[in-house]
Amino acid sequence: MSKAATVRKALIVTLTIVAVLYVSSTAALYAAMRQPPERFGAIMAHVPPVAMLLLPFKPLWMQARAGHLQVGDRAPDFSLRPLHGEQRVTLSQQYASKPVVLVFGSYT
Repeated sequence: MSKAATVRKALIVTLTIVAVLYVSSTAALYAAMRQPPERFGAIMAHVPPVAMLLLPFKPLWMQARAGHLQVGDRAPDFSLRPLHGEQRVTLSQQYASKPVVLVFGSYT
């Protein structure tokens, strides 16, 4: 086997390993993004920042969190504990008696 053939084989093996690592890392990141927010945050706490430069974070995020609601669909039911008080507030209970407006965002 010639030196050029050996170098070519080593290059192919190296590129294959890099490709497998990239695809498996991307798949693992996508799987993490499909988890509930608390679990996703715990996983991402262990991911090195350089991974966000190397992996396609934004397209994966947009796909993982796209959701399935269409305009006109009813909001999924959920319950939350208010800042002040012990009793949980459930969307379906609030919506049964009056219209409800949901505002998501930060006012800081």
